[in-house]
Amino acid sequence: MRHFDTFERFYFEELGIRGELVRLESTWASARGETSYPDIIEPQLGQALAAVLLLSGTIKFEGSLILQVQGGKPITTLVAQATHLRTVRGLAHWQGLPEGDSLPELFGDSRLVLSIQNEGHDPYQGIVALEGSSLSQALESYFSLSEQLPTRLWLFADSHRSGGLFLQTLPGNETEQEDWNRVCHLASTVTKNELLNLPSHELLFRLFHEERVRLLDPEPVSFRCNCSRTRIEGVLLAMGEEETTAIIEKEGLVSVSCDFCNRNYQFDRVDIAAIFNCSSHLLSNTTHQ
Repeated sequence: MRHFDTFERFYFEELGIRGELVRLESTWASARGETSYPDIIEPQLGQALAAVLLLSGTIKFEGSLILQVQGGKPITTLVAQATHLRTVRGLAHWQGLPEGDSLPELFGDSRLVLSIQNEGHDPYQGIVALEGSSLSQALESYFSLSEQLPTRLWLFADSHRSGGLFLQTLPGNETEQEDWNRVCHLASTVTKNELLNLPSHELLFRLFHEERVRLLDPEPVSFRCNCSRTRIEGVLLAMGEEETTAIIEKEGLVSVSCDFCNRNYQFDRVDIAAIFNCSSHLLSNTTHQ
């Protein structure tokens, strides 16, 4: 059974512990698109995509969940977004190259931000300092502060695949500390090659063959960007007619590329005139009603 581009849940039937697996292949390739990420930065985006999908399985929402690291250098922005439909997208921006792969060397003095846009509910945002030696440790710290549920994550990514393993005690269950420690110790033996390449049943058996583990059916994961020409027109309206016209005068057209999917949108003089004429007409009608 194909085990890539899937989100999978599993349970330790006798222990009150749940788990999740994410492995991305074509989704990871689509998320990278045509952007040439440096070797030291690319794995951070891959890990973030796996992480945000894992987190999306722990929160009930209809909308989007955004994981973002911001505020530092040389990686100035790392963003991964997942929806309740198991679609994902992400990007990274940087200034210069890190000297090492620890969090301080990668991100400097940054913060970790988790945002939820839940249809029919007020937006939620949680912000903590980015602490630990890896993104997985930073997220574990976030959970210890916010969810107060013991949580562990393992994240890996290379140029072909990204993946993640997630463990958490079930809410309302009394999990023995000895059981939790044992399961986490077993999970900690997972290697990058195992997590990124082994079929799910084989991976879980290799890690937890002495435990009773129930693996649920996989859910497909895919890349999807919600950019559109209409959304870009809204951006141009926000820029204003004067600034947009100045670009037309200098360049002959306005060209806007989406950072997430690299799709390019182009607007000529006629397009720009139509956008602002339509906006003025709508505003005039609204004013006179």
